Amino acid sequence: MTDSHVLPLAAFAAQVRLQQVDLTERWMKAVFHDAELTEADRLTYEQLADHIPNILDEICSVLENQDLDQAEGAIERDARLHGKLRWKQGYRIDELVRELDLFRQMLSGAVVEYSESRPSFTRRHEERARHFIDEAVSFVTLTSIREVVSERDRTIDDYTGRLERANHELTLQQRLVGDLYESRMQITRSVVHDLRNFLNVFSMALQLISRAPAKIETALALANRQAADMKTLVDELVEYSIVLGDTSPLVLERFGLRELFDELVISCEPAIEVKGLRFQAAFDPALDTVVSNRLRLKQIALNLLTNAAKYTKAGQVELSMVAVEGDLWRLRVSDTGVGISASDRERVFIEFERATDEDIPGAGLGLAIVKELCRMLGGQMRFESQEGAGTIFEISFPLRLDAPESK
Repeated sequence: MTDSHVLPLAAFAAQVRLQQVDLTERWMKAVFHDAELTEADRLTYEQLADHIPNILDEICSVLENQDLDQAEGAIERDARLHGKLRWKQGYRIDELVRELDLFRQMLSGAVVEYSESRPSFTRRHEERARHFIDEAVSFVTLTSIREVVSERDRTIDDYTGRLERANHELTLQQRLVGDLYESRMQITRSVVHDLRNFLNVFSMALQLISRAPAKIETALALANRQAADMKTLVDELVEYSIVLGDTSPLVLERFGLRELFDELVISCEPAIEVKGLRFQAAFDPALDTVVSNRLRLKQIALNLLTNAAKYTKAGQVELSMVAVEGDLWRLRVSDTGVGISASDRERVFIEFERATDEDIPGAGLGLAIVKELCRMLGGQMRFESQEGAGTIFEISFPLRLDAPESK
């Protein structure tokens, strides 16, 4: 039977099946060369191809039958598996959407190539083929996104469960501590409130994608911002819980402060400068080695630098390490940010408290973590701040921290 006796879309689908390997490789080449898809560079050929050949075959069935409903179950299954795998591979939602849009473009190109070589494949046939391809790829995209969001929800549920179990254990002990009980309850309320808000926004974004595909970019931007904010919240909670719950003896080591200083500059300078801020760094050559806990010192400095960058919209952030009298050295972090009012100077060291009402990601635990770590490392902290003009934190540490006495 010649092509003229076969439905035009079915003939096109048959051609796509014959070129399945070539089309898949054409798509993968486009993905590998796309600057926005950074995660794809880390994947093998098989990992990148994933379920795309199966989805391509199912789209051919849609074209043959001119009906998405008949193939919807198989497409949904493979799209969900694709979304789950991309989540495990570290894809962001916008990267997932981008690679599937490249898949759509590849198929649209195949339609053009086929129509140019087949005069009998009219403009109406071409539009009909594009319609079914767009419908099928949109369904794949939405299903994959739903799977990614579901995986994130499961991760959030896991974090929430851990927090609830940790809170239960804390509650049993807090009955013996009085005021500490209310503090822990405040932590729970704040965490549950923030997580509920994050989940609500995720749900809104998903509904927006489902009901208004034209607004998919707006919905994705909203979902990605919430994911980043939620990650910041969880990271701060995990860091604070580790600091509070670590009952192991403090490990002391001798190390060079210059190496720690350089590491802080390398890790923080790009994030500060990308905000349009200047980053000033100064190290006193009189400083050499110290005996302390290097990881805890790094945590203190990173928390102060992160806070400085968060609350500074213009100007600069400064980091310095200098030697001072009395076998001490001093860590100094300053900024030209929003500052802290006199009435808030004690409150900012309390868990979940902030010195500003601005919408800045985080749980408000940074300075609480710094305060606890300073206590552990024998640091004496002072700070100066003027509302609207910036803040200076200075912490003096011993050059040689004595090991804590065993009990």
